[in-house]
Formats: sequence, structure tokens, C-alpha cells
Amino acid sequence: MESNSRRVSKFKKICVFCGSHPGHRKVFSDAAIHLGNELVNRTIDLVYGGGSVGLMGLISQRVYDGGCHVLGVIPKALVPIEISGEPVGEVKVVSDMHERKAEMARVAEAFIALPGGYGTMEELLEMITWAQLGIHKKPVGLLNIDGYYDSLLTLFDKGVEEGFIKPSARHIVLSAPTANELLTKMEEYAPFDDNVAPHESWQMEQLGTYPTERKT
Repeated sequence: MESNSRRVSKFKKICVFCGSHPGHRKVFSDAAIHLGNELVNRTIDLVYGGGSVGLMGLISQRVYDGGCHVLGVIPKALVPIEISGEPVGEVKVVSDMHERKAEMARVAEAFIALPGGYGTMEELLEMITWAQLGIHKKPVGLLNIDGYYDSLLTLFDKGVEEGFIKPSARHIVLSAPTANELLTKMEEYAPFDDNVAPHESWQMEQLGTYPTERKT
């Protein structure tokens, strides 16, 4: 069961990757709302893909209604497709998908993937890769609702077994079946240090580092 008591998290802004479709089962819509509730309960602002439809619309509306700031980052070409009616919160229109991901990564202090399709997985995998390379030191979490990401996690394990993923890099990816459990794991996460290259060598300081504890 998700927590209903307000608390202050070490994160100020979390980026959530999720689908522009709701999925076929109510459990996925419920998960988006529960995650939105947890962000509000922990006073965490939302950074997301900017759409007002599907799981994107559900979580953004919940966080906005709960009084936290919502920043949507969306490519110009997707505005007529993914924004229906009035946009939720602040919307930043960018030129393309690359700029969208770079902006979300720059602003957020952590990343969570709800169930989603190719786009969600592509965004997720890029943030995992950036952590492995040393570009950022921010936690990356999978909200594994009803085993949705079990096959992907098994693939990662297979990558370790076959020598394509370092065992230390496998621990970059955090997962949990509930928002409360996942956020707790992310708050306890120790940054991945076995990077391919030093963080400083990427000259991407604008992406920031792991957040320090917030003061109440």
C-alpha cells in the first residue's frame, strides 16, 4: 500500500518516463496515480515528456493537483499528438527527441520508468548507459508493475552472464513493484563508480550530480 503521510525526500525533481497510452489493464493506470501520490507525499516535482494523454497525463495531473511543480518537455512535432486540451503545468517545447532527453536529464535528479513502449524503454536505456559511462551519477529505477519489466531485467542478467554487462553495472538499475519501495531504494542508492570514463572527462557538468540531503 502506498504511503499517505507527507515527508521530505532528498530529491527535488524526478523525471518519469512513461507511455502516451494507458495500457490494456487498469493496474498500469493505478500505478501512474500511485507514483504521482508518492511524489506529492514526498514533495517531489515532476519532469516528464509533456503529454496529457495515457500514463503521462495521469501522473502529471496527479502531481499538479497535489501542488507540486510539473515540467513537461516535448518536441514540437509531438505537441498536436500528445497534448490534448489544456497542457498540465509548465511545458517546454524543444526541437527534437535528443534535446528532449538532454533537457529532462539536466533538470532531474533521478529517473523512473513506468510501463511503456519503445520510447519509454529507449529513454530508460539511455539513462542507464549514461550512468555506466560516467556521464551522470543519478539513480535509475524501474517501477515493475505486475512483472511488466521482468523480461527486461532477465535480459540484463543474461548480459552479465554472457560477459556483455559488468556485474557492478547491473546494480545501476533499481526495481520494485511499488512506488514507495522504489523511491526508498533510490534514496538509499550509492552512485555507480565503476564508470567507463571519469565523470569530469565528459564535460557535461550541466547534467549535475547525485543530490545531497534536503533540509526540512
